[in-house]
Amino acid sequence: MTKKNHPDPEKLRSEEKAAQANIKEGRLWAPWRMKYIQAAAWGEDEECFLCVNPTMVDNEKNLLLHRGRYCFVIMNLYPYNNGHIMVAPYRHIGDFMDLTSEEMTETMELTRLSIEALSATMHPHGYNIGLNLGRVAGAGIEEHLHLHIVPRWDGDTNFMPVLAETKVVSESLHESWRRLRQAFEGISKKK
Repeated sequence: MTKKNHPDPEKLRSEEKAAQANIKEGRLWAPWRMKYIQAAAWGEDEECFLCVNPTMVDNEKNLLLHRGRYCFVIMNLYPYNNGHIMVAPYRHIGDFMDLTSEEMTETMELTRLSIEALSATMHPHGYNIGLNLGRVAGAGIEEHLHLHIVPRWDGDTNFMPVLAETKVVSESLHESWRRLRQAFEGISKKK
């Protein structure tokens, strides 16, 4: 490390060149994505995780951060960025027009709570928030509505998406889960 705990620029350039060489030779290893890729490619009918996970007791294993009355907050198993979370209704519905008033209201309340928890733990500079309605709009799971909340930071882009169409997530899901869960619990107790 150099002054003020900044990484050594020479070391970073050397690591970046090594990573670029590995990418050019096709050695980017992300085995956890294979199940997702195969299910999408083969059209497998797996149970809806947005229906199953909230019924499970082990919140950490199922990446559940918060349970509301009509909706819940869950971490994205295939995150775009650190802290990528989703708000979804418990009901298995794919049509936005089928949301009840209570589900719409709680979705927005949980979005606000999520932003508060992410701001307290990860200090992002901004957010991408939205719904992908329909496969052509980017919905990976179009049968169960879910709102994405993706924290963003100045400089969170790097060469990986450009060269390998891959995002680098720098913290494990379970470490992020522990930090965010603690924030959700603390914020909820105050209200």
